[in-house]
Amino acid sequence: MSQQPVVLTRRSFLEGLNLSVGGLALGLVPSVTLGEAEAAPRATAVELKPSVFVHVASDGLVTVVCHRSEMGQGIRSSMPVVIADELGADMARVKVVQADGDAVYGDQNTDGSSSIRNGVYEALRRTGATARTMLVAAAAKRWKVKPADCEARDHAVFHRGGKRSLAFGELVADAVKLPVPKPESVQLRPRSELRRVGRELPLLDGPSYVNGTAVFGADVRLPGMLIAVVARPPVVGGKVVRFDAAKALAIPGVKQVLELPAPQAPYLFQGWGGVAVLAENTWAAMRGRAALDVTWENGPNESYDSAQYRQALLESVRIPGTPARSVGDVDQALAKAARVVEAEYYTPHLSHAPMEPPVALARVEGGRCEVWAPTQHPQAARTEAARVAELPEDKVAVHVTLLGGGFGRKSKADFVAEAVFLAKAAGVPVRVQWTREDDLRHDYYHSASAQRLSAGLDASGKPTAWLHRTSFPAIRSTFSNDVTGPGARDLNQGVLDLPLAIPNVRAEMGLALAKVRIGWLRSVNNIFHAFALGSFMDELAHARGMDPRDNLLEVIGPARHASLAELGISALPNYGGSLEEYPVDAGRLRRVIERVTELSGWSEREKNGRTLGLAAHRSFLTYVGVVVSVKKDDAGKARVDEAWVVVDAGLVVNPDRVRSQMEGSVIFGMSLALYGSITMKGGATQQSNFRDFRLVRVAEAPRAIHVDIIQSEAPSGGVGEPGVPPVAPAIANALFALTGTRVRDLPIIQSLAV
Repeated sequence: MSQQPVVLTRRSFLEGLNLSVGGLALGLVPSVTLGEAEAAPRATAVELKPSVFVHVASDGLVTVVCHRSEMGQGIRSSMPVVIADELGADMARVKVVQADGDAVYGDQNTDGSSSIRNGVYEALRRTGATARTMLVAAAAKRWKVKPADCEARDHAVFHRGGKRSLAFGELVADAVKLPVPKPESVQLRPRSELRRVGRELPLLDGPSYVNGTAVFGADVRLPGMLIAVVARPPVVGGKVVRFDAAKALAIPGVKQVLELPAPQAPYLFQGWGGVAVLAENTWAAMRGRAALDVTWENGPNESYDSAQYRQALLESVRIPGTPARSVGDVDQALAKAARVVEAEYYTPHLSHAPMEPPVALARVEGGRCEVWAPTQHPQAARTEAARVAELPEDKVAVHVTLLGGGFGRKSKADFVAEAVFLAKAAGVPVRVQWTREDDLRHDYYHSASAQRLSAGLDASGKPTAWLHRTSFPAIRSTFSNDVTGPGARDLNQGVLDLPLAIPNVRAEMGLALAKVRIGWLRSVNNIFHAFALGSFMDELAHARGMDPRDNLLEVIGPARHASLAELGISALPNYGGSLEEYPVDAGRLRRVIERVTELSGWSEREKNGRTLGLAAHRSFLTYVGVVVSVKKDDAGKARVDEAWVVVDAGLVVNPDRVRSQMEGSVIFGMSLALYGSITMKGGATQQSNFRDFRLVRVAEAPRAIHVDIIQSEAPSGGVGEPGVPPVAPAIANALFALTGTRVRDLPIIQSLAV
């Protein structure tokens, strides 16, 4: 048996401390996030295991397995409650454990705001209902009554109308002898019987975040492990020419210097290549890396200059592109228009910049590979680890720690690949530790984008034509060498699914070759599409002499479900949801606009020195409206003073987490809008840390963020990402109202003195 890891916590004096929050028993049990000891429930004489997600022990303990990664969004506090509510479990006797990466759990990728939506909510309920059905059947058989005469609640099965009851643990031995019903055959509870779903829930991991006992990637240690930092090529596709290993090895604590293999395009989740310094501690490894004196061959991307690339993208949208959406005759309508309103918008590359930089610990020995990592996509990490270790996947285990933020960065497995390669080559466990500088300079960057919008107005000022051109390097370029720009699927996010009450509409895609690794970032293409669309809607309103809210509602049109024919497309990916279950609902989009303007006092949007900006967007099957208040401080500097967010995410499992996500979205969106910019010169990233890749600081945060959740019977939509897209255009529109200057390039700090 392999030796279990020893976990070093930040505050060793808290070892052994037990906490209780909201009835969920929480102990200082490091294996909660380390996997191997925790991935299977504790051994008891008999256990009921109707699925991989829920186990009931003979002592009554219910173990719920969370198969998605926890990065502060509270999924470990939401997902188990759905199962427990359907089961009828007492949350004081429910234990939540983290799943390892394994296909047996289905989709584990904690990305795309998909942990609850697209049938997951119902699947979780059916998991709990399956266990409940078996326990009820066991009780009914013992009492010689019908199962319909029994009910499961409060961690026991009760005989309706009688005084008999049996605790779950007492029924396990009988229940395990029964056939496991098919999940689709079990009956779900009426919604009214779900005691916790849709109500305020405690944050399961909250106390451990505060007291320092939470286990993140860098908290895991193994006997004999080394810490590695890597000197990576400054330019994507670069290679090592020479380095001085002797200088690095002369640093006290440095044990090995290893060259990593240079990746081949397409890069996928391969490591970056370069030279690794392995040492007894992180500081020695960093000093050793600084002494390497590496000479690089920068390769074909050395000429990449983001300022020149900006111009190339703008030129791309100034000429006709490949149509992705078409209704009517836009060219003729524009030619006949009494007036044409046009604007161009640009957004730069962005970095994820999570508070916890990437980190992974690997051990390769005895024909097996183990990885501990803060990964959003444990199955992809497992696949990459198996490739690098040259082992079958069933010989690889990926244990998921807590994530100190992710935003899509930790869905990529390059840092896992590095750790596995080095552990295999060094013959000892190796933890690869990225620094903040590593993270900013070697990210899978969010696409830079240029967009051009044109609207034709008739003599009365009514829009008759709409032309939207967009150009950006697509994420698919990271996975294929043949990608020359966005495809129709990339426009699914905010362009193809925008309902427009305009008779002539066309969307086009321009060419854009990728020069860096492109990856998804929180809300993905919606970020730049919403910025352009939300800003242009405001420009159109002012060109028409209309209230921006009234113009927006008119352009969207009446409440309806927009058909594919109306959208001018043959199919819509729709974030994986069916159009029958998740239609493009103009009524829901209108409702968040009407509600957020009501809450913010839109009718007095220029009062007491403040101005308001509005934007709304549909993404990840959720509808969000944002109003931002901007005013000048005592020094005459414009600042975001207040924000209102209204979200219609369909059925909401955990309102507190939804509010937190929307509040976080405002801060995240502000950071991107005000400061977010990654620039390249000579192919290399110019930013290195938070001093030149700024985030919004405490003193800059709005004094209040108001979140309103619309009660909805619609199926659950996404939550983690939809709050971000409307924030930047709402700020830009508010700044225009305050200063009279349009912001068409992000970040705002570079295009407007604020």
